[in-house]
Amino acid sequence: MILITGATGTVGREALALLLEGGHKAAAVTRTPDRAALPAGVQLVAGDPSDPGTLAAALPGVEAILLSPRAVGESTAELLALAAEHGVRRVVVLSAVTVEYGGGYQRFAAGFQRVEDAARASGLEWTFLRCSDFSANALAWAPQIRAAGTVRGAYGGAATSAIHERDIAAVAVRALTDPAAHAGRAYALTGPQSLNQRDKVRIIGEAVGSEVHWQEVAPEQVRQAMLAQGLGEDVPDRLLGYLAECLQRPGPTTGTVEQILGRPALTFADWAADHANAFRK
Repeated sequence: MILITGATGTVGREALALLLEGGHKAAAVTRTPDRAALPAGVQLVAGDPSDPGTLAAALPGVEAILLSPRAVGESTAELLALAAEHGVRRVVVLSAVTVEYGGGYQRFAAGFQRVEDAARASGLEWTFLRCSDFSANALAWAPQIRAAGTVRGAYGGAATSAIHERDIAAVAVRALTDPAAHAGRAYALTGPQSLNQRDKVRIIGEAVGSEVHWQEVAPEQVRQAMLAQGLGEDVPDRLLGYLAECLQRPGPTTGTVEQILGRPALTFADWAADHANAFRK
């Protein structure tokens, strides 16, 4: 059995689908199992990964855990110690490329580093997936695009190699199910092409079949708009802090996804085509 934390998130859902397609048994941790809407065949685990004791009953029989730091919070060491006590053998951590390459506010990279350190100290076999920014972050633009066909944003020239969530999940499943090949490895995962934000907006327009415009506004305006949507203060700090640095020094581009999966990494255009309906009126 493979246990997925962050199961209702972008990567977690994709990982569950791929595990089921591969004939693997998968369990999904969710605080709200009645609203999770996960695929048939997934074992639902009602619990809170930031409170590891709520997962204790589900751990016997689990071989590996996909660990989402966003879901687990500051409880990584406690969760992994409990997992080891119950015979779990390995953990795959969704980390960030900033641990390796820097960028953005140091406190965020330091948070991922602490998670990695806890995994190393746990006694479990570990694999770290140090991901670039998710292509799915562009979904934050969907309301603006649907309403006006324009994205009001900051740092339009900031370039990153955003990664499709399906590629992250595919690499995660390889690491979860083939430890001999991936244990003790830290992978920097990115998309195949460096694009700035204006490029991404244009590509979304091509996917939906209508022109979409970029309008540059001050970073503080973007920050206040995000906070007004109810997002926590760390969200604009993570986004804007990283983009500010990528305006001067583009984020990294690696070929790791293709090396592991044996196929080209999915492009941002692939992602936009997959999610085009989210941006249509």
